[in-house]
Amino acid sequence: MEDEVKVTEELAQAQTAEAAAQTETAETASAAEAEPAKAAETEAAKEAPAAEKAAPAESMADYEAELNASLKQIHEGDVLTGTVIGVSDTEVTLDLKYYTEGVIRVEDFTDDPNFNVKEEVHIGDEISATVVRRDGGQGQIMLSRKEANDVLAWDRLKTLMEKQTIIKTKVAGVVKAGVVVYVEGIRGFVPASKLSLNYVENLEEWLGKEVELRVIDVNEEDKKLILSAREILREREAEEKKARISNVEVGLVTEGTVESLQPYGAFINLGNGLSGLVHVSQISEKRIKSPSAVLKVGDKVKVKVIAVKDGKLSLSMKALQDVAAEEIQEETIELPKSEDVSTNLGSLFAKLKL
Repeated sequence: MEDEVKVTEELAQAQTAEAAAQTETAETASAAEAEPAKAAETEAAKEAPAAEKAAPAESMADYEAELNASLKQIHEGDVLTGTVIGVSDTEVTLDLKYYTEGVIRVEDFTDDPNFNVKEEVHIGDEISATVVRRDGGQGQIMLSRKEANDVLAWDRLKTLMEKQTIIKTKVAGVVKAGVVVYVEGIRGFVPASKLSLNYVENLEEWLGKEVELRVIDVNEEDKKLILSAREILREREAEEKKARISNVEVGLVTEGTVESLQPYGAFINLGNGLSGLVHVSQISEKRIKSPSAVLKVGDKVKVKVIAVKDGKLSLSMKALQDVAAEEIQEETIELPKSEDVSTNLGSLFAKLKL
């Protein structure tokens, strides 16, 4: 009986030892598995402060501080440049790259009575304007292009004059001795004598017409701007004349009208905007002291083109006289001597039967 009890105790001890061994093994494995997780938690704990520093939580206070900082950068009277993002019948909206947009009312854009905001202002245009109010009632910055023009436009006008830039604009008004136009929002004057190549009788006919002009005088101190179309028209007329002359061939014979007499020759109007000079030596075979000796203004004459050089035509009347003389000489019939005439007549009468 004692032996059975002893065996039973030993068996129980063995089972207890085995269970303890299994528990120790499980705890060791669990600890091993937990090591990476603990390491990851440790790394995350180390990185957490850095992440918090890189992306701090936004707050309304921070946002308001940024707005206030932007507000302080803008002052009434500042000239700002923005991009047009909206155009209506009453105003132009600009993107100023600030906390809010800028607005220019049409009446603050220009004094030009012919100005059409929807035709002349487009999305994407860059416009400079002066700050007149930092808050227009709805948070926008109110601007005036007219005030900015007092600062910037005169410099642009000087540049236009220096570069001889051609400007297209409409006649906005008629005054004594000329017309009124607006360039860069500035009132300009075009004298009647500078409006056309010919004399302008009725200035009222020019009202509302689109014209091409060039700035010829800028006086910022006196607020005077003078423009002209005449120089542009002259240049174009000269180009057209040069093109027509280039098509004229030497040897051409044509008719023209004497338009002026000079000591050195006569200018002949050939029509179609062309004219040429007949040098005094090319007027007649006879030597003459002055063209007026044989010609007067308004005479119709035939001329021959003898040279085309540097956009000018050289003409000759003498060359046609020489040609006519040669033709007459070729057609001259030589009459027989008087003796031959008598003999021929005698033979003729002898053959006649009366």
